[in-house]
Amino acid sequence: MKQAIRIGTRESQLAVWQAMQVKELLAGQNVAAELVYIKSEGDIDLKTPLYEMGVQGIFTRSLDIALLNNRIDIAVHSMKDVPTQLPAGIIPAAALKRASWKDLLVYKGDWQDVSSKLGYTDGQWTTPNPKPETPNPELIIATSSIRRKAQWLNRYPQHNIDNLRGNVNTRLAKVAESNWHGAIFATAGLERINLRPEQSIELDWMLPAPAQGAIMVVCRAEDKEITNICAAFNDTDTALCTQIERDFLRALLGGCSTPISALAEVKNQQIYFQGNILSVDGKQKAAIEKTIPFDAATGAGALLAKELLANGGQAIADGIQKKEVTN
Repeated sequence: MKQAIRIGTRESQLAVWQAMQVKELLAGQNVAAELVYIKSEGDIDLKTPLYEMGVQGIFTRSLDIALLNNRIDIAVHSMKDVPTQLPAGIIPAAALKRASWKDLLVYKGDWQDVSSKLGYTDGQWTTPNPKPETPNPELIIATSSIRRKAQWLNRYPQHNIDNLRGNVNTRLAKVAESNWHGAIFATAGLERINLRPEQSIELDWMLPAPAQGAIMVVCRAEDKEITNICAAFNDTDTALCTQIERDFLRALLGGCSTPISALAEVKNQQIYFQGNILSVDGKQKAAIEKTIPFDAATGAGALLAKELLANGGQAIADGIQKKEVTN
């Protein structure tokens, strides 16, 4: 290419880190690149819970507009933030190799006291003994994610959930200043920028958002040169697994206000899939777990969603939709 590729990115430390990874991958092909910083709607309103904003692509739309207006040549996103239906004229150019898909709890106070309330013993998560009748919540946990909130309340109905917005640095600071017992973060986000606190524990029992831990590069559909360049660093396993997860999400008509989780992993030359949908309060849950042969991967996400809906998921989805309409 004659000119440097313009990489669109949000301004947060994590977003810039992700964009720099792509810049380095391009440099490995002797392709020059430069970063172009663009503010997203999600970076401007840091108070309203994401699930109340109800906007698809709140962290990606500004970058998509810049891409379509030819202000940038590619955009780099946390894939879990990308709507399952990309805007017309924009296509996936690459999926980077996935990092950890797990969520983690950054906790405060004495770990022995916190762990006893969470059912974490001898390095393992055990089945908790919920006490819904407890007059005062045992722990106060912060998150802006409706998915994390629902899964937490499903496991710990006696706890209380507070809203937490902002970039990684801001959220960590808020935890330190608050009366919360802890807050939930994505492991990959904290580890990528070396901000994971010592006082943190991975939530192995919590299923992630579809495509969590993966990075997506998108470009204009007609830009064949960019498409070919980015194809060189596309990770096929990550692309396949996240596509199944995103198809699952799309078939369930899920968005920021729907607690849907999905995880597809390549194991023993097959794809192991786990997914669920919960009511917002965590009281209802429908889950699915399947092993899929590679030759059945195409379209698997939609079929898995259909099976989940037929086995309890539809009633939960209808309940969420009805509540959204009445509100």
